[in-house]
Amino acid sequence: MTIIDTSSDLGRMVHPGDPDWDTARGTFNLMIDQRPEAIAFPANDREVSAVIAHARRRGLRVAAQATGHNPGPLGSLAGTLLLNTSALTGVSIDADARRVRAGAATKWEKVTARLSELGLAGLHGSSPDVGIVGYSLGGGIGWLARKYGMQANAVTAIELVTAEGHLIRTDPAHEPELFWALRGGGGNFGIVTAIEFAVHPVRELYSGAMFFPIERTSEIFHAWAELLPALPEEITSWATVLHFPPLPSVPEMVRGRSFIIVMAAFLGTEADGRELLRPLRRLGPEMDTFAIQPPVGLSELAMDPPDPLPYRTTTALIDEMPSAAIENVARIAGPGSHLTMVQFRHMGGALARHEPGAGARATLPGHIAMFGLGVVPEAAAEPAVLAELDILSAAFAPHRVGDYPNFVEEPADASTFFDTGTWNRLRRVKALYDPDDLFRGSHHVPPA
Repeated sequence: MTIIDTSSDLGRMVHPGDPDWDTARGTFNLMIDQRPEAIAFPANDREVSAVIAHARRRGLRVAAQATGHNPGPLGSLAGTLLLNTSALTGVSIDADARRVRAGAATKWEKVTARLSELGLAGLHGSSPDVGIVGYSLGGGIGWLARKYGMQANAVTAIELVTAEGHLIRTDPAHEPELFWALRGGGGNFGIVTAIEFAVHPVRELYSGAMFFPIERTSEIFHAWAELLPALPEEITSWATVLHFPPLPSVPEMVRGRSFIIVMAAFLGTEADGRELLRPLRRLGPEMDTFAIQPPVGLSELAMDPPDPLPYRTTTALIDEMPSAAIENVARIAGPGSHLTMVQFRHMGGALARHEPGAGARATLPGHIAMFGLGVVPEAAAEPAVLAELDILSAAFAPHRVGDYPNFVEEPADASTFFDTGTWNRLRRVKALYDPDDLFRGSHHVPPA
């Protein structure tokens, strides 16, 4: 543990009324209107510690933010100082040890290409624009999840500043309870300034997407769901209804069109991958992008939007996709839908196994993760989007077995994300490292 002199300068601080206030408080979801008491932009550990001391003196709580993804769970930021870690960047890669160290604000896009050149791959998710730290603290499920599990359990060390202003490096041998809690318990225990994690040897893999006309949604969903039990852990697949906007930035071949798309990544040969996906391919996709490629190709496979949008979402972990629910999805998400995307991710495999040394988010229940999103271009469109999201949720309510916290984009009771023993242990760790509840994580863990 390092004790930091908190008499140093706070660094840049932005307050309501400042010229750059609205820019500073912006998020990736343009519907979230963040209004904290102030926003700090520390440039290093020392300034982080000084900001925390400043907040304590003024009776403010502290919430960390980097890229602005998924800010909704924080709720109202009244009485809260927002600590923006965007200046805490930097990446180092030890290829021989298969380890990466990244600053708190580092996005996956700063790591994936470099790893790919070295024949390595990290457990990133669908968007290269997402910050590594927030993604990791909440769990992190991506294209290699069925084989290698969640990113949270690939983390090997975390550096953070505590409520007392001390810099701590935590790993399995140092502050092990804190290390356990951070990996799944989110940013409730301190301000993370850097993270280290393991990566995997992947020189190439078979991946891509099959695009089918939106009118075939029911048929393709049925075929995909029937295929899942036969798929090995080496393949992770997602089935997605996607309505592409008619914008010049969208590739012409999909601009303004709608599709049901099956995407997958397979850690194996092209021949084996083609055989696994043969039942889908024989249905005649309109476009088929599957090929052997380096792992950096996974960064853009999901075609997530790169720019901030106004949107609403719903999500659930489910145990199955019965025929009636599939028909409801085809009806809700089909032509004329107010939803931009409805996605189902195949779970199981390593995501369902509790490995030794795992963090608080050790596994995820369910067979499939469902996520629906509707863009709200103007206020008048919101009721229709919310109504269809509610219908989508209701279609799978009987099969809901839990939530994946990183997908929950509104304030929620975080105790429902964990079993009783894990929740009580998280609260004990919170009481040990932040008894005054100074820090607000995305999904709040109160001290015991």
